[in-house]
Formats: sequence, C-alpha cells, structure tokens
Amino acid sequence: MSERIKTFSEFYQFYLTEHSKTGTRVFHFIGTLLVLLVIGYVIYSGKERFLWYVPIFGYGFAWLSHTMIEKNSPATFRYPLWSLISDFRLFFELLTGKQKFNS
Repeated sequence: MSERIKTFSEFYQFYLTEHSKTGTRVFHFIGTLLVLLVIGYVIYSGKERFLWYVPIFGYGFAWLSHTMIEKNSPATFRYPLWSLISDFRLFFELLTGKQKFNS
C-alpha cells in the first residue's frame, strides 16, 4: 500500500484482502458485536461510564487478529475513518451472509 487510495470502493477491496483469514474475520466480528452491545447497553441504562470498553473491544480484537493471525498492519493508522466504516460494513455483510467468514 505505497500509494494513497482515493476512493472508498478501492479501499474496501484492499480492506477485504487485509482481512482474508477466517480468524481475523471472527475476531473483527466479535469486537464489533461487543462494541454494538456496549453502546446499546449505555443507551438503555444511561451508564456512560461503560463507554471506555468501546475502543478496547473495537481496537483490541482487531489489532490482536492483525498481529497474531493475519500478520499485517491495520489500515486504521493510514485510513482511520474508512477503516471504521469498513469494520461495520464487514460486520453487517458477515451477519447477512453477503461475506463469508472463510473468504
């Protein structure tokens, strides 16, 4: 990834290649699910103090999978917003069956 990616469509294709292993996709799915559950709990309960779990679950699961499973560097550092959007897109595509856990 030497050149800057200019469109989200291009980035998402790159993102999928960086998340090609089953374990990486499972870890990202679990992390994103936990993020959504925490946000839902905070909205339901009004206990904002639990929001500190969001980056721990969101980044923790993702970065762990990139380090130990995929053996690459997260794109978050160069494309933070597109990476965040892509995490949620992949989550919902896995949930609906548009993407598979084993690519």
